[in-house]
Amino acid sequence: MIASIAYSAMYLIFGVFSVQWLLPRHRPLNRLWLGMSLGLLEEMWLPALFSFFLSFTPQAHVAAAGALTLLTFACYLLRDRRSPAPWDGKETTLLRQLLLIALPLTVLSGYLQFTHTMRPDAAGNWHVGQSTYGDLPMHLSFITGMIGKRFPVDYPFLPGARLSYPFLTDSLSSTWYLFGTSLQASVIVPGTLMMALCFAGVLILGREMTGGTKTVVLAALLFFLNGGLGFLYDYDLAGGTTDSLSGYFGTALKRTENILTGYYTTPTNQPDPNNLRWSNVICDLMIPQRTILGGWCMTIPCFYLLDAVFRARQRDPENGLRGLVLLGIWAGALPLIHTHSFLALGLASLGAMVYDWIHGDPKSLMLPRTRLRILLPYFLYGGIAALLAAPQLICFTFGQTFQQGSHSFMQWQFNWVNNRNGQGMRDLYLWFYIKNIGIPFLILLLALIEKKPRNRRLFAMALPIILAAELVRFQPNEYDNNKLFYLAWLLCCMVVADWCGDLWRRLKGMRSRPVIAVLASVVFFLSAGLTILRECVSDYVAFSAPAVKAGEYIRDHTPRNAVFVTGTEHLNPVCAIGGRDIVCGPDLWLYWHGFDTGDRQAELALFYEDPEGNRELPEKYGASYIYVSSWERGKYQVNEAALDSMYRKVFENSEAAVYRIP
Repeated sequence: MIASIAYSAMYLIFGVFSVQWLLPRHRPLNRLWLGMSLGLLEEMWLPALFSFFLSFTPQAHVAAAGALTLLTFACYLLRDRRSPAPWDGKETTLLRQLLLIALPLTVLSGYLQFTHTMRPDAAGNWHVGQSTYGDLPMHLSFITGMIGKRFPVDYPFLPGARLSYPFLTDSLSSTWYLFGTSLQASVIVPGTLMMALCFAGVLILGREMTGGTKTVVLAALLFFLNGGLGFLYDYDLAGGTTDSLSGYFGTALKRTENILTGYYTTPTNQPDPNNLRWSNVICDLMIPQRTILGGWCMTIPCFYLLDAVFRARQRDPENGLRGLVLLGIWAGALPLIHTHSFLALGLASLGAMVYDWIHGDPKSLMLPRTRLRILLPYFLYGGIAALLAAPQLICFTFGQTFQQGSHSFMQWQFNWVNNRNGQGMRDLYLWFYIKNIGIPFLILLLALIEKKPRNRRLFAMALPIILAAELVRFQPNEYDNNKLFYLAWLLCCMVVADWCGDLWRRLKGMRSRPVIAVLASVVFFLSAGLTILRECVSDYVAFSAPAVKAGEYIRDHTPRNAVFVTGTEHLNPVCAIGGRDIVCGPDLWLYWHGFDTGDRQAELALFYEDPEGNRELPEKYGASYIYVSSWERGKYQVNEAALDSMYRKVFENSEAAVYRIP
């Protein structure tokens, strides 16, 4: 693990130096956060680039370290020679806010990462949490499956199909795993670091985008403790089930117990029957969905640069060129980290450009040179981003979208999940968002009435994202449009917090002001609090101890390029722990990635039930091993006698057997 820490620390330190040299006039804490984020971006990308030539090996990582050194030296040569912005009272205030908000949230996130990432118990079973039960094995398959392979790689659970899913967040964990860190720590440590950078980044955005000190904290809490009015569905009818106060509280306690023990019964996630879909970002997105976590960790700095650079250029067009180019490069690196974040950033940039074009210098707006002067920096930034993003989109993203036999990814669909599969709205349009997002949604509407240019510019950045997510379904899973909505909401949180700050100042002198604050906090954050508490106590066994032993045997005693015949269970030790490819994985993932696996699944069933009559299947898919576990025995009528007679059994325990194909 020491080697992993040292390797990552090198990137973080070099990133801080690069930003220090390129953007010295940005505030000290801004530079520190931005530099660490840049270092993480370089650690995602540089080893991956060299893996196209050297495979994902230590040699590729050594070459990447050399490239990092050259890039950092180039930043020094291109440095801004002005003196760095000094530490002042505003930095001290922000540091206190980081310690007050970002640090506790990071501790919480580290705890959830630990409990939700294959936590071993005394018996050797591996545990997960509610939110990671479904997707974590997929990410583990990517992490373990990249080691030693030349890029581009195939899906580890669908050999022959290029891995078009954004994989660079997982390859970051693969780097840790390659250098000897345990699989669990390879997920937990980078994941916690990325969450810490997200928390710090939103607080820094709040300082730059809102007009007060307390609004910084409120903006961060509104985004990370999002919830809405879902708690009303759990408690509003409790009084109707009894005619006594004690009975009411007894019913409320039972409903609270149901929230804390049920499977997705929290106030932020009840698709049926209550149409509650505004999931808490910490529990249901950042912890389980690692591409979202990596995408946000890289997109928040882009939002910061987009705001800071173009505001600086409006004041002094000669400044900001280094930040502009850095923004273009950063944005262009996003597609293979998180494609939705790249799209959201592009739409936000379009909104900012249009707003700046319309609201330029009123004295000279009609002059063509002035219009061109406003647009040219956007064209430069967009051109750099498009040039870098194009190969990723063409070779990976579009390839997934147009896979042979895949179902259509993009369709017109109005009103997101409230109009499920285009079959009609379940709730009234505004009520759907009021109950899901809560009172902050109404505050946003009120804030837009005010003539505050800065807030209107922020909403102009959010609006194109909202329109795209409201009108177009970008993936077969319509729920995935929330990956766009949440980034729009991040910008809107700045507007909401700023409006609340104005209201708070206007209420000065009212004795009821603290009471109003307490009531607002309950309404704003109760749903999120219950959801987070539920996630903290959630516990499920993902892999039994014998299944772990089977996966570790496969990891340690089979060739790196081996392919296994297995069932399609998503909790599959062969690919998640062993890091080996399997003929076909679960539709739980592959269907939503656009693949039709019907033929392969039918072939697997025939093979397990009649190995002799279907002996050509392993050769067809290049398989050299067969895996039989309790899942295959429960799914198929496995003819183990035939397998014993045809193949050599090289491993067996109470859970599984592994056969070697001659």
